[in-house]
Amino acid sequence: MLQLKRSKNNPILIPDQTSWWEKKAVFNCGILYDGKVIHMLYRAIGEYENYVSRIGYASSSDGFTFTRNKESVLYPELDYERFGIEDPRLITVDNKNYVTYVVLSDYVKNNPSVSTALAKTEDFSHYERLGIVTLPGSQDKDVVLFPRNVAESEFQRYMLLHRPSAWVGPQYNTEKPSIWIAEGDSVTNYDKHSLLLKPEETWEALKIGAGVPPIKTEKGWLVIYHGVNENHVYSAGAILLDIKEPTKILGRTRTPILSPEEQYELKGDVNNVVFPTGACILDNMLFVYYGAADKACCLATIELKEILDYLLSDICSVRTEK
Repeated sequence: MLQLKRSKNNPILIPDQTSWWEKKAVFNCGILYDGKVIHMLYRAIGEYENYVSRIGYASSSDGFTFTRNKESVLYPELDYERFGIEDPRLITVDNKNYVTYVVLSDYVKNNPSVSTALAKTEDFSHYERLGIVTLPGSQDKDVVLFPRNVAESEFQRYMLLHRPSAWVGPQYNTEKPSIWIAEGDSVTNYDKHSLLLKPEETWEALKIGAGVPPIKTEKGWLVIYHGVNENHVYSAGAILLDIKEPTKILGRTRTPILSPEEQYELKGDVNNVVFPTGACILDNMLFVYYGAADKACCLATIELKEILDYLLSDICSVRTEK
């Protein structure tokens, strides 16, 4: 069994009791490494009455120690954001930095519908809102864009992974919320959607969702995702997609590569949660950042070669669907 190694510094980010907007919880962080600085956007909770999320910013030069801003950088401003901004993911597309984030139709306690919005930033302090990018009624979250350099891209169209929870049933060829891949003519418009991955193992029996934006490697697109079992335990797994045909799965972990074990993962605002949302490669090591029990930000690592070799081994070979 392949296993990520937890950082001895975990949790790497915890609530700040002196800050009104992040004193209850900080978790589910997006990561972007520009070659010098690791930029982090993280979800923050300052009160439990309405549970309205905001986004904070932190940065690091080594991947382990982060310095955070005193004020939030993304907070409800537009009408579709007024009930909270959640679970940011960061990616560079055509030399521009984008963040996807979840927005709600009502307060969390009222069981709202969910959508995903997109914003663009140059300095991680100011953001240009680009609107909601998911389809109405799809209950769509866990949206991650594929990185793309227009001069070197393997495919002409823009691509993303998403998890539309409403797309279940015979007409969608899946009985549980699954990971879909979409293609479009811009970062905001996607017109072709295909089922990519659905729950197969017991550790992911309830639902799965993309966690980390696809990472381009010499072996394929590496994606760390989350799965939820019937006891509502959140764990992490991995898939490898073909570089030129990302709808083709080259390998998939059959057992979790990280599951709740430590106290900070077992007990929190939501117990038993390991929720990967960001990653980068430093010195041939894969750094995977994840939310722990909806309370803190944590880190786990593995040699990049080790996880790629594992995903291409016989144990991770893709099964032929009957």
